[in-house]
Amino acid sequence: MKRSSFAAPYGLWMLVFTVVPVFIIVFYAFSVSGGVTLDNFRLFLEPEFVGILTFSLWLAFLCTLLCLLFGYPCALFLASRDMKRATMLVVLFVIPMWMNFLLRTYAWMTLLEDTGLINRFLEWIGIGRQRLMYTENAVLFGLVYNFLPFMIFPIYSVLVRSDRNLEEAAQDLGANSWLVFLRVTLPLSLPGVVSGVSMVFMPAVTTFVIPRLLGGGSFMMFGDLIENQFLTTGDWNFGSALSLIMMALIFISLGILHRFNPDAESNGAVW
Repeated sequence: MKRSSFAAPYGLWMLVFTVVPVFIIVFYAFSVSGGVTLDNFRLFLEPEFVGILTFSLWLAFLCTLLCLLFGYPCALFLASRDMKRATMLVVLFVIPMWMNFLLRTYAWMTLLEDTGLINRFLEWIGIGRQRLMYTENAVLFGLVYNFLPFMIFPIYSVLVRSDRNLEEAAQDLGANSWLVFLRVTLPLSLPGVVSGVSMVFMPAVTTFVIPRLLGGGSFMMFGDLIENQFLTTGDWNFGSALSLIMMALIFISLGILHRFNPDAESNGAVW
C-alpha cells in the first residue's frame, strides 16, 4: 500500500468540508436569480458596508498591537533561562483556552456589568461605577483577552528554541543587554512575531461573538455583517460575496506577512 493512500481520508474530508463549501460560496456570490452578476460585490461598495470593514480592520489592528505589546514581554519572560517554573506558567496560560470561547466571553460580561465585580471594586475604593459594558473598549478588551495566548505561544516557541550561545557571544563582544536584545533576540524572534500577528489579526477581523456580547450589538464587525446576511436577512448571495471579500483580505494579509518573513510558517509553529 502506498503511503499516499493514508492521506485519502484527509483528502476526502477537505473535499467535502472545504472545497465544496467554497465552490457553493462562489456560486452564490456571482449569481442572482440564476444569472451571473457582480451586483453583490457592487453592493459592498456602499459607505455603510465599507465603514463596517474599516472599523473591523481598525479594531483588529488595535487588538493585534496590544497583544504584541503585552505578549512579547510575557513570552520573553517565560523563555528566560532564569525562569525555573516556565512550564507551570505556560500551563496556566493554556488552561483558560480549554474552556469554550463563548463561556470565557460570558464570564467577562459578569465582571464588566454595572453590578459586576470590577464596578463593585471601583465603588469600594471611592471611584464609583463606570460604564464598562457595551462600549468599544469592552469589545477591544474581549478581543485582547481571547487572542492574547495566540500571540504569546508562537513567540515563546521560537525564543525557547533559539541558540543562547549567540546572546553570550554578543555579550562577550561588549554588547549591553539592550543591544543584545535589538541585534540578536528580536531578529531571532521575528518568525514567532509574524506567526502571532497572523493568528491574532485574522480571527479578530472575522469574530462576531465578542462584539455582540460585550458590545451589545452596538458595534457591528465584519463577521457580524456576514452572519446577519445568512441567518437574519437570508441574503445568501450578498453574504457569500462578503465571505469571498474576507477570504481575499486574509490571503492578502498572509502574502504580506510571508513577504516579511518567508520562514514564519515553519519557524513560528506553536504546537
